[in-house]
Amino acid sequence: MFRFTRPLLNAARKPTTGITGLKVHHDPIPQLRQTYEATLQTLSAMPQSSVYRQGTEALTLHKLKVLEKANGDISVLEKELDEGQVEESLDIAQDELSLAKKMLEWKAWEPLEEKPLPGQWTYFGKEATATSSS
Repeated sequence: MFRFTRPLLNAARKPTTGITGLKVHHDPIPQLRQTYEATLQTLSAMPQSSVYRQGTEALTLHKLKVLEKANGDISVLEKELDEGQVEESLDIAQDELSLAKKMLEWKAWEPLEEKPLPGQWTYFGKEATATSSS
């Protein structure tokens, strides 16, 4: 009995991602959900007015809804997220969680300790501010 099922099981498993250094994750969906939820938990410690929190929270909530909508189907999830393979999405999510923890540590929403020099944020003849990039 096991002789027949083992080859079928091995054929269904993805042997490699085809990306150097990125290993196949054999149960990525629960890990992805956990990472998204951890990111949202980290973001909740930031002030609501933080631009980073607003943007990252919206994106993470969207990705979490896509994950739930996929209902465990990895191919649907990969197509809807449009980030490549699910292992790449997991890698992206873990990087975002890491950045969120650093942003919380850095308190990036607080005002600058020193005023910038005149012209410091002028690019291509236009002044860049925190509220606009033009």
